[in-house]
Amino acid sequence: MPTHVLITGGAGFIGSHVAELLLANGFAVRIIDNLSPQAHGETERPPHLPEDAELIVGDIRDREALSRALAGVGAVIHLAAAVGAGPSMYKIADYTNANDCGTAVLLEALLRHPVERLVCASSMNVYGEGLARRADGTLVNPAERRLDQIRRGEWEPQDESGTLIPAPTPETKPPSLNSIYALNKYCQERMCQITGRAYGIPTVALRFFNVYGPRQALSNPYTGVMSVFVARLLNKHPPLVFEDGRQRRDFVHVRDVAEACMLALGTELGVGDVFNVGAGESRTIAGLAHELAEVMGVGEIEPHITFKFRAGDVRHCFADIAKSKVKLGFSPKVEFRTGIEELAGWLSHTLAGEHIEYAGTEFTRRGLIA
Repeated sequence: MPTHVLITGGAGFIGSHVAELLLANGFAVRIIDNLSPQAHGETERPPHLPEDAELIVGDIRDREALSRALAGVGAVIHLAAAVGAGPSMYKIADYTNANDCGTAVLLEALLRHPVERLVCASSMNVYGEGLARRADGTLVNPAERRLDQIRRGEWEPQDESGTLIPAPTPETKPPSLNSIYALNKYCQERMCQITGRAYGIPTVALRFFNVYGPRQALSNPYTGVMSVFVARLLNKHPPLVFEDGRQRRDFVHVRDVAEACMLALGTELGVGDVFNVGAGESRTIAGLAHELAEVMGVGEIEPHITFKFRAGDVRHCFADIAKSKVKLGFSPKVEFRTGIEELAGWLSHTLAGEHIEYAGTEFTRRGLIA
């Protein structure tokens, strides 16, 4: 197993936890990160970064900075990306440039600086709607919901048999790419796998579900539903819940995600494959809002159910992690209640600016909320 690892985007929420875990397990860690102000504010080095992690400030599209970052490393964990399905629907060129072109520059650099292992971060977004079953138990891949159906308040996916029941989503479900971000992430994982196969770079792709935990960028409205809800609650505002709040997601703690990244560095069974990284359980979005309010001691603040739909949103998607358990040895360890209690404790020392109002206005102005 390679012991000197480069983490692209390693100063971020997930990357900093990966760096900590690798250092604790004897790896040498180098990070390249552009320190985007939206994620990091104005800083030369985020205070949460481990001291032993070497930091190169630069964009992975900068070939010179990337060449310096790759010198002497044996593995790359590729986390650098513009994140969030919503803004990808109107920042199309920015997202495609950062995600797809950034990955292309990295892969060309790996032809000059070969490594023993490449781990690529992908996303649950590539699935679109999660797997479902009909009333008779038959498993189906739901079609994207129609806008006329949604406008009638018929939120659940349907087919000719009627309303479908959500089921855990395995890696075998075909992609259904209903946002630019989903397209970007699928493109990234396929680019890495294709290049890895052609040039003999053992490559593993990880599809992250809804990651949460300390160091989430709460002032960034695009980093996930939990951080947005927390920012609202910290400001004594009700969380804004789209649709009817009964849509289901899989929330996985960031330390479990870091563990999956480390396991991917060493697996031989998983080379050339893609793996779900989730908790393997689901929660409704409205239920999440209630649990967060309770843990944060503001249980009297009820979520505001908007009964509105955002372009690019799916109804249900939660992970089947059976393959990850067998081939990666991945088993999530952080219980959900423990995780959100830890998050609440971290938040007690953190101030969250709230920009979700701007995000909602931007979506509405562009006709992306129905």
